Amino acid sequence: MRHTSPGKSGRKGISLMQIAEMFATEERAIKWFEEATWPTGEMACMKCGSTNVHRVRKRKPMPYRCRDCRSYFSLKTNTLMEQSKLPLRVWGWAIYLEMTNLKGVSSMKLHRDLGISQPAAWFLLHRIRAAFADMRMSFAGPVEVDEAYFGGKRSNMSNKKRRELKKQGLGRGPKGKQAVVAAKDRETNQVVARVIDRQDSETLQGFVDEHAHPDAKLYTDDATAYKGTERPHETVRHSVSEYVRYLAGEVIHTNGIEAYWAMLKRGHKGVYHRLSPKHLQAYVDMFAARHNLRELDTLAQIQHVVASLIGRRLTYRQLTADNGLPAQAV
Repeated sequence: MRHTSPGKSGRKGISLMQIAEMFATEERAIKWFEEATWPTGEMACMKCGSTNVHRVRKRKPMPYRCRDCRSYFSLKTNTLMEQSKLPLRVWGWAIYLEMTNLKGVSSMKLHRDLGISQPAAWFLLHRIRAAFADMRMSFAGPVEVDEAYFGGKRSNMSNKKRRELKKQGLGRGPKGKQAVVAAKDRETNQVVARVIDRQDSETLQGFVDEHAHPDAKLYTDDATAYKGTERPHETVRHSVSEYVRYLAGEVIHTNGIEAYWAMLKRGHKGVYHRLSPKHLQAYVDMFAARHNLRELDTLAQIQHVVASLIGRRLTYRQLTADNGLPAQAV
């Protein structure tokens, strides 16, 4: 019997020895980030976009200067790396480790691997995740849509916490947990996901309408929230253990989006252990991005992240603000 190679064997990866060569010194890291930031070879101002720029002797006060807006700037200016004291070689290693670990990498492991503090590693990882916030995607379909729930096991809760949930009518099932809805386009294999507060028709069908063409066929489980949609719609009855149904040559299931949930839940339980509601969307976006970029070579994935860092900003104060709202890059 002929066997194919496991995993994404068609992709070109980067070994640890190769990444160590790429970022062996800060000078090499700077050269690599210049090539990733300005792939045409022509430098451009990170503030105004002008190409009328030059290098600054001795790299002080910053390595580059724009003759048009008369500003000094660096490779970190106007990116999620702005005001970061970490060297670019640390950023390069962190992006590589985050993109090549399918279940993610914890801040504790990153702090040990890179020799930086755990708070610095935590902030670094959140800024990488912020590169994929607010994904705008439109699917031609067919589209699979499903929900999942995240929260601690009740068996691990204190008796006091369980009594509080019971008083609120949240004693069993997914109630009291954070809901996430996700859609996968069967044609492109792309995924988009969002943390939601309600699982009603308006919310779930609104999510579908935002990301799927009006004529895209919809596949879901038998949740009542999807009933009444005006688009073509088929369901599988998970409530009676039906997971695949065949109809006139059509294969009806939501197994594709279940693969995304499987990876996210493995990361949740095996790497992070707890995902707070405040930061859950950031993790959801990161897992979707890793899924969507898996077909690219590893080098192309890293370059994509660097390009996505540009034009965004996330401060530590925004990230840790105790306002009950998700931290968002601006």
